[in-house]
Amino acid sequence: MNDTDASLDDILIVEDEPKIARLVADYLEGSGYATHHIDHGDQVVGYLSEAESRPSLVLLDLMLPGTDGLTLCREIRQRWPDIAVVMLTARVEEVDRLLGLELGADDYICKPFSPREVVARVKAVLRRSQAHQQDSEANHDLVLDESGWRALADGQDLGLTAVEFQLLKVMMHSPGRIFAREQLMDHMYRDHRIVSERTVDSHIKKLRKKIADIWPEREIIRSVYGVGYKYQPEE
Repeated sequence: MNDTDASLDDILIVEDEPKIARLVADYLEGSGYATHHIDHGDQVVGYLSEAESRPSLVLLDLMLPGTDGLTLCREIRQRWPDIAVVMLTARVEEVDRLLGLELGADDYICKPFSPREVVARVKAVLRRSQAHQQDSEANHDLVLDESGWRALADGQDLGLTAVEFQLLKVMMHSPGRIFAREQLMDHMYRDHRIVSERTVDSHIKKLRKKIADIWPEREIIRSVYGVGYKYQPEE
């Protein structure tokens, strides 16, 4: 029986072990998801760039031929922050777990795993993502017009620069997640130019001021002392 709340979501499975990929795909398709399988890391960015309809979530193996999973996770987060990422790996060392999450993974599953567990984790991640988007739209709160590179607070254009918009977009797609300044710099400047951490602070300060001009009593971009910043919408 298909799960009706999953019927509109596409899942990209990036896994070089065909038996695992087929098993996971069977269970996901049985729950109403559409799947596509890639078995080589070098093919992922090209597929996402050219796809007419991008997947809602990528199941991403850590150890892949070609480009590895951690590198791909960073690339996906920089270029398509609205795509959820769940990492799959047989490496259970804590450093790998933390590194994967710091690069932007929404969840992390260690092999061997039950395919039912994978389906449950996928549903949970997608529901969190969809709930955030629906809440923003329903409340006429802070809405991103990505095609026009605009941010609207209660319908009013904040007048953001391209860098400010990119910063806000990255944080809004992962509410509550703490971003280090170095991570934010990677999103601000795709050419990886060398800038100081004060540059991030300056852009955040300007972004906050523009939000405060419309919402003087609300603080949605919060500092985490010694770490960085996070987007924390009010309940």
